[in-house]
Amino acid sequence: MMNEAHGFLAKMEGLHFYKLMGCGKNEGFNPYPDWSTYSLLTVWDAETDAERFLTSELMNLYREKTLETWTIFMKNIVAKGMWSGKNPFEQSPTLNPDIPLVAVITRATIRGKKLLSFWRYVPTSHLQLRGNEGLIYSNGIGEVPVIQMATFSIWKSKASLMEFAYKSHEHHTAIQKTRQLDWYKEEMFTRFQPYKSLGTWRGVNPLAAYL
Repeated sequence: MMNEAHGFLAKMEGLHFYKLMGCGKNEGFNPYPDWSTYSLLTVWDAETDAERFLTSELMNLYREKTLETWTIFMKNIVAKGMWSGKNPFEQSPTLNPDIPLVAVITRATIRGKKLLSFWRYVPTSHLQLRGNEGLIYSNGIGEVPVIQMATFSIWKSKASLMEFAYKSHEHHTAIQKTRQLDWYKEEMFTRFQPYKSLGTWRGVNPLAAYL
């Protein structure tokens, strides 16, 4: 399905960027893949295009082969950096001030010579995620295990995210090491506003209480 989806997605009207990705084991940020869970990131010209995709032949094939699916609609708040040589995210002019939720994708291609030092530090940098009251959901995603990695997380508010990003000693140190050790060939940091959540993750809709 990861390979065959390219043919379907290439013909989808209104789709101008997509990434088919695997997920890390046991949520969090783990280099070992979870062979039962996959992620599809899509960027659309309009919400109607995305809605139409959810009833497409490809999505129907996915549903035939899955126990559950979870789909999150998001609007971009900010995007810095590059993903496969481009920035596919445009800042949305229609953010809803009544939705405090913030979703984050941080993505990087790790330099081959830096892989060992990067993965040695990752477990330490994510210690503060465990039991974090401001965190609703997090998982590792990626195009190529170990080398091209990303994290996807959803936070109750921008304040919760900032508390982790800049007041967690371990994570702040990771940011400094990124600059000092030049871990990445390419990187991107993005924030989004989730505004609709369909389906389930492990039997529940994680955003049902917030949207």
